[in-house]
Amino acid sequence: MAARVLRWEGARDTRVELVLLDAPAMRRLNRRATGRRGLTDVIAFSLPQLDGRVLGDVYICPAAAERYARAQGDGDPKARGRAAIGEEMVRLAIHGTLHVLGYDHPEGAGRMNCSMWRRQERYVRRLVSRGAR
Repeated sequence: MAARVLRWEGARDTRVELVLLDAPAMRRLNRRATGRRGLTDVIAFSLPQLDGRVLGDVYICPAAAERYARAQGDGDPKARGRAAIGEEMVRLAIHGTLHVLGYDHPEGAGRMNCSMWRRQERYVRRLVSRGAR
């Protein structure tokens, strides 16, 4: 998944590792990395190399993804279910990969209207529709 995004972005010299963390580990990482308390869904780190390559780590919390997907289904487990959780995991992997590549977004209300978010959702649609075939 990250490999496809890197290819679509033309990022030939970039390597991204995806790591899944349980909720307690993600809370600890969030506290150490950002100083924020609480659970977050994705954290990304980018380390540009002297030779131009970029190495990145994307940490994803499936429990946070599940919580968000279920909340979007208005509490009806049949409304979104496993497909929605899978789609949210895809979204988080893409989101973190775009951060590794240097994309960013504003906090707050404008976040879902920025160019990074539109790019992310375009890639989500591509990957999710391919998975449905």
